[in-house]
Amino acid sequence: MKKILVLNAGSSSLKYQLIQMPSKEVIAKGMVEKIGAKDAGLIYTTAAIRIDECAEILDHAQGLQWVAAQLMHQAHGVIADVTEIAAVGHRVVHGGSSFSDTTLINQAVKDKIKQLYPLAPLHNPPNMMGIEIAEQLFTGVPQVAVFDTAFYQSLEEKVYRFAIDKELADKEQIRVYGFHGTSHKYVSEKTASYLSNPNAKLIVLHLGNGCSATAVSAGKSVEHSMGFGPINGLIMGTRSGDIDPAVLIYLQQSLGYSAEEVKTLLTKNSGMQGLAGASDLREIHKMADAGNSNATLALAMNAHRIKKYIGSFYAVLNGIDALVFTAGIGENDWKLRQLVCENLERLGIELDVQKNKAGGSGILELQTRESKVKLLVVPTDEEVEIALQSYQLITN
Repeated sequence: MKKILVLNAGSSSLKYQLIQMPSKEVIAKGMVEKIGAKDAGLIYTTAAIRIDECAEILDHAQGLQWVAAQLMHQAHGVIADVTEIAAVGHRVVHGGSSFSDTTLINQAVKDKIKQLYPLAPLHNPPNMMGIEIAEQLFTGVPQVAVFDTAFYQSLEEKVYRFAIDKELADKEQIRVYGFHGTSHKYVSEKTASYLSNPNAKLIVLHLGNGCSATAVSAGKSVEHSMGFGPINGLIMGTRSGDIDPAVLIYLQQSLGYSAEEVKTLLTKNSGMQGLAGASDLREIHKMADAGNSNATLALAMNAHRIKKYIGSFYAVLNGIDALVFTAGIGENDWKLRQLVCENLERLGIELDVQKNKAGGSGILELQTRESKVKLLVVPTDEEVEIALQSYQLITN
């Protein structure tokens, strides 16, 4: 039995779980949010206690110090000291073509992750921050990187290659890398097990602030909506998803936008934020219900884009066994699920509206009796997947 600490560092947040492996028992979990603010949220939860505080947390180092203090607290801690932690598993969004597997972190690995900052500017820098702080706080404990891109190493060349100059693409390693792979891997394996079909053909929709779709056949990814960086594909909270490259050329050549301004536009001021003025779908639904036409349009565009990917992936797979919704929006937003599934009966996709609205916990089946395709909600658990891969690495 080994305790694995899983860290998922975002730009202003730090999620964590201490998981007993191989039983997958969550011993403690929580998060630090609004890092850099005077009213940062601090959550620590075990089977016996929940601590929910607000305090000034200046940076990730201070946030992780608070986490370590709770884990080793004399009254409510769950470990005596850091030697009880067998490994610290880190989510790293972009591994480029260098990392196809979970990897022990050393200086060479850190250098490569830093080289990939331009490809995942919202993710890799805070991921690295979490790694470097954990190395200081948990001295001597193996640090493990689990890459979101690793699940997409199975993509065929006809899928991952862009139709640009081949020599340039090869030299600069410009290709489809894919993202949210840890979630897609976990959910597709859970779904195949639930269906008792290891060869299942699935379309998995990871819908959160970041959104992506993956076509999975027999446990392997065969198509994916994201690409070189985590911007294209589905419409996201603040990211544009698919956009005509001619727009970017026009912004720079005709309107004088710098490359940095284009990046900011596409990653922070686009998506639902750009369309409706808000990135949280709960807020956008309220706006739409109140008659806000921009919010109504944003929701319709969001669902339409997802439908386009369902249709294309359906063709690539030559039919599917299940359409799977996961992540915060996919698991909880029944209104968007209904919008996505409307008018797909010719694909064998028929949603039971009442089941969908009722929701529930665990794996849910939302299809009608007549539906030829299973419509499932499968909760994701990236932390358990990271713990599992970290455990397998240090024990093999």
